[in-house]
Amino acid sequence: MLRLLHTADVHLGARHTDLGERAAVLRERQFTAFRVTIDLAVAEKVDLVLIAGDLFDSNTQPRRSVERVAAELGRLAKASIRTVIIPGTHDLYDGASIFRSYDLAAMARTTSEWIVVLTPEQPNVWLPTLDAVVHGRVFNTKRGPKSPLEGFDARADRRATWRIGMVHGALAIPGKTDGDEVVFREDEIAKTGLDYLALGHWHSAIEGRAGNVTYAYSGAPEPVAVDQDGAGQVLLVTLEERGGRHLVSIVPKRVGQTRSEKLELDVSAIASQPILLNTIGRHADSNLVLDVRLTGLFPDTLDVDMDEVERALAPSFLRLRIRDVSIPAMPEGNMPPPDTVIGAFVRNVETQIAELEKIKPGSRTAPAAAAGETAPVDLPDRRPPTGTPVQDPAEELTDLREVLRLGRHLLEGRQVTL
Repeated sequence: MLRLLHTADVHLGARHTDLGERAAVLRERQFTAFRVTIDLAVAEKVDLVLIAGDLFDSNTQPRRSVERVAAELGRLAKASIRTVIIPGTHDLYDGASIFRSYDLAAMARTTSEWIVVLTPEQPNVWLPTLDAVVHGRVFNTKRGPKSPLEGFDARADRRATWRIGMVHGALAIPGKTDGDEVVFREDEIAKTGLDYLALGHWHSAIEGRAGNVTYAYSGAPEPVAVDQDGAGQVLLVTLEERGGRHLVSIVPKRVGQTRSEKLELDVSAIASQPILLNTIGRHADSNLVLDVRLTGLFPDTLDVDMDEVERALAPSFLRLRIRDVSIPAMPEGNMPPPDTVIGAFVRNVETQIAELEKIKPGSRTAPAAAAGETAPVDLPDRRPPTGTPVQDPAEELTDLREVLRLGRHLLEGRQVTL
């Protein structure tokens, strides 16, 4: 049996220039997640720690930051746990590589037996005491000249029972990853003959199997951007031989502090801004990134300043975003006479709304009439000329309802706040 801890995309030293004064907070959270990862490896008594690229956010780091990382890796060595690292696309192995500038093993006061960085010059390491070989498929440029798995077959190496691979790049998804720096295909994974392929580059944890090869992205141990989902964990991987078969099991372990949640609120049940503040405030957590969506029918009598709400609640969350996708309610009161300007306006807009509500997706014709109803008629073609972006029908409905609400207010002489 062989026990691994797999992590990647730690991105230590990230500047987070978009976060202002909170940048330092997130940087420290990332280092804390790395330290907790080391704690977990020691507590679980794993045999090997794999760091599948982007340990550092860039090749330009203060020496003190590198020393902090080396000290953590030194803790693994003292616990007789080996570490194998590959460069990524942020800390790539070019001429200015941080792995050329600093000797992590020496800084950790240990030897290269315990901390190994795989490179194009050293593409694999044999670990005889673990009966394993680890292969790192690495380029010395940010953009790979080819797939890192092209023509690779670990079965040609017979030095050990366990064959482990490491790659930092994107699994090919047509139309989505075509322009990524390093791309490989699932059929190429299947041909590698590996027992386990440790992947980095995607910040959300994903597991899969190609042929007889188990592969996984560990995801970032702490979100690199505060709105990322699927980050915050590392993977404990167990390889064992049973009945002549090589079996792989993966257990995710949470190490990050940041959580992301979505909250939908029906605004028709909110009577005032203080109530909205209290409703959202009940979720207050300094580790929480909260995405709030206001839905339902927005009462005409409700007076809410969304900017004020966000400013008041922002200090209670790591990040808060409020999006209003509710439908504006109509002003109360009798319908104006049809022979007035306001009456004609209201009926015209309501007719357009009714037409949009009848249209089926992809059709410009109203549904067939039921018994007793007037036969359907062809509706006016509301599509813009060829080449003009087409507005989503749901968005158009929302816009028309807002036009009706504001127009009626204004024509009836009431002041409204936009």
